[in-house]
Amino acid sequence: MKKDFPLLAQNKIVFLDSASTSQKPASVIAAEKEFYETQNANVHRGIYKLSAEATRLYELAHKKVAQFVNCSPEEVIFTRNTTESINLVMYSYGRQHIKEKDNVVVSILEHHSNFVPWQQLCAHRKAELRVIDIDSKGNIDMKQAEKLIDGNTKIVAITQVSNAIGTVVDVKRLIKIAHKKNVLVIVDAAQSVPHMPVNFKELDADFLAFSGHKMFGPMGIGVLVGKKQHLVKMQPFLYGGGMISSVNREKTEWNELPWKFEAGTPNVAGAIGLTAAIEYIEKIGIKNIQRHEEKLTKYAVKSLKKIAGVKIIGNPESGIISFIIDRIHPHDIASILDQQNICIRAGHHCCQPLMKRLKLSATARISFHIYNTKEDIDRLCTGIFKVQEVLA
Repeated sequence: MKKDFPLLAQNKIVFLDSASTSQKPASVIAAEKEFYETQNANVHRGIYKLSAEATRLYELAHKKVAQFVNCSPEEVIFTRNTTESINLVMYSYGRQHIKEKDNVVVSILEHHSNFVPWQQLCAHRKAELRVIDIDSKGNIDMKQAEKLIDGNTKIVAITQVSNAIGTVVDVKRLIKIAHKKNVLVIVDAAQSVPHMPVNFKELDADFLAFSGHKMFGPMGIGVLVGKKQHLVKMQPFLYGGGMISSVNREKTEWNELPWKFEAGTPNVAGAIGLTAAIEYIEKIGIKNIQRHEEKLTKYAVKSLKKIAGVKIIGNPESGIISFIIDRIHPHDIASILDQQNICIRAGHHCCQPLMKRLKLSATARISFHIYNTKEDIDRLCTGIFKVQEVLA
């Protein structure tokens, strides 16, 4: 698979940071290039053929995403990234419904993007932010979740896969718990949609947020999927061109879904690149990607456990593994591995509440995608021996 990715084909690097961003296949790069070279025009504005074709491709991208996660095209809103998608829900739904003495429930696993917006809204509205804890293996405490979600809970914000320690959360179970109490749920699917089948209707989430750049797509294109029944009642997040149907001095009427939430000139090239990325995933098969990463994860865990001084954090089930090495800071691990052309992540991974819960300042993190191999893991382990040789 490395041959499909120009950066990996041209360089002898081992890229183990796909949880941060994935590499891009040639087909995605070509799709963006073709748009700018042969189709470049603004959408929903011109009646000339070039604009009509750009509009067709842009609307086709909504349909492609809808088919991929099983929802209606009008429920697909393009944003810049997962962060903006979550903030859209916080502003457009949260500010409308969350008041003093209400509460929002999150988990300790959350990325800052699904923690800080709700924390700030609760502080502003004098509401309560409730945090579900984890057990010793890094799994969500479902019994505690049932207690924390009550009649005053307005929304549950939960990750499907932890970007820091690789925990796969049983979000379907959590959604059922929340819905029994008439509470809405937003799922941070940034680390799940690129790596495993995610069916919006089967999941029954109210909102689903993910990013194109983690699933072989371009940077700057994200997705918010929301149930139509909620989206039609929500106020727009941004105001301006494209999201209106009519304007006069006294009143403005909003456009239909999803354009109501897509103000201004959108990232048309990014949407077209995302279409190409989904087509690439469909060619391989999302279940094949999932199986490949599960095998790599098991192999990597087994290999790392053989190295004295290495400790794996949590119980990684997906293609994300965090670890520490005795007496060596994660930044030093990453730096020396980089000298060997091995790319990993080191730090708190935008999960400082989780790091504090684990009593750690940082971890080293590896994360996989379809282009990774057992040979990459072997090179990582050889690299770790070098780290220990230099620093231990």
